[in-house]
Amino acid sequence: MKTRFSLGQVVATQGVIALDLPLDTTLALLRRHQTGDWGEIGDEDRRENELSLRQGFRLMSVYSVNDTKVWIITEADRSATTILLPSEY
Repeated sequence: MKTRFSLGQVVATQGVIALDLPLDTTLALLRRHQTGDWGEIGDEDRRENELSLRQGFRLMSVYSVNDTKVWIITEADRSATTILLPSEY
């Protein structure tokens, strides 16, 4: 699938680093996020992400990895994308 926006600088929090995810898993999650597969979010949040793409607002995806929720947030200016655990928000 075609990417829909720039990720900017990609960073991960200590909690995500501690999960010790394989690189290919992390890259797959980033690819899903960047192509507009927002993961496990509700319909309202999906619509909000689509609006955010057009209007230049922050984007958020949620995925489960080994029964752990992982969030990916791209800043409105697309300068950075953070991979984090919900507890680290």
